[in-house]
Amino acid sequence: MIHVVQPGDTLWSLARQYGTTVARITRLNQIPDPDVLVAGQALLLPSAPRTGPWQKRIDGYAYPFISPYVLNETLPYLTLLSVFSYGFTPEGTLLPPPLADQWMTDRAKAYGVPAALVLTPFGPEGNFSNYLISRLLADPEAQRKLLAQIANTMEEKGYSELNIDFEFILAEDRDKFTAFVQLAADTLTQPVTVCLAPKSSAAQRGALVDGKDYRALGAAADRVLVMTYEWGYKYGPPLAVAPIEQVRRVIEYVLTEIPAEKILLGLANYGYDWPLPYERNRTVARTIGSIEAVQIARREKTNIIFDWETKSPWFQYTRRGVRHVVWFEDVRSWQYKCDLVKEYGLAGVGIWTVMNLNRPGLTLLEENFRAEA
Repeated sequence: MIHVVQPGDTLWSLARQYGTTVARITRLNQIPDPDVLVAGQALLLPSAPRTGPWQKRIDGYAYPFISPYVLNETLPYLTLLSVFSYGFTPEGTLLPPPLADQWMTDRAKAYGVPAALVLTPFGPEGNFSNYLISRLLADPEAQRKLLAQIANTMEEKGYSELNIDFEFILAEDRDKFTAFVQLAADTLTQPVTVCLAPKSSAAQRGALVDGKDYRALGAAADRVLVMTYEWGYKYGPPLAVAPIEQVRRVIEYVLTEIPAEKILLGLANYGYDWPLPYERNRTVARTIGSIEAVQIARREKTNIIFDWETKSPWFQYTRRGVRHVVWFEDVRSWQYKCDLVKEYGLAGVGIWTVMNLNRPGLTLLEENFRAEA
């Protein structure tokens, strides 16, 4: 059950009302000070843990610099840990992450959770490089070399899946990219997942979608992750990160191209804090975790508002003379996405990212997608 904090609520009154304890509510919702609640804050009320089999996939993305504590707390709620990320040179040499990743696959294995190797085309400056993509896709030998090294690395380090996250692919490389994904699926014995930008119609054009044939990629890959977030983003105007109707439109389109059982819906475990006034090409929002957003509202003594059109929480505050607006995701907004997964029979969800512990969100996924013992 989700309880939205009203003025006058206390953890003690809520514990009595729902037949639980202050300690359980505090731990589940990661509340740093049990004496201070935020009006408008969504609290997940404790229930009996579910220990039966998962009914849906719960993938979580993490960098190798994730806190071991956060990873330990998160793994029991995942069915796959996706390690971000490996790169490659134009000649097809596989590049490992800057930090060691073996400890992550070992830790995941200890929890009985398989791990995916995420492959990205990052250039020297750390951005997606369509030049690098084009060089690889134009060289069949480089592709074979790269996939051979991926196969060896996956076996050596215990990876169970390959996740291909190529973004900003040029339109002229569209069919070559599909062929590369097909080659990966034919070469590897492990499943292959492809990440897709949010697209809501066949006529939609843009740098993130022009280079991908959704239907062909859905046929070539074992699964696709649809990145249903970033309507509100770091360099754009203040908006909800994942407005529900936009997410629904994207999923409904992707379903016309790809079977539901192959589709993972992307969940954002973050939000943005924009300084105001917003100035195009000048204002840069600060990325914050979903739990951190509530802590900011608590610190600034402001109420959280739930926007019923986008099904997303937000709030405003002023600090050192500068007004701010924050949009983020909480258990309410995640529940609406869970409802879409169930409504359309999707394969599950993929969380970007699990770098910040979100115990209420993870517990919500468990209650939605895990069977009782």
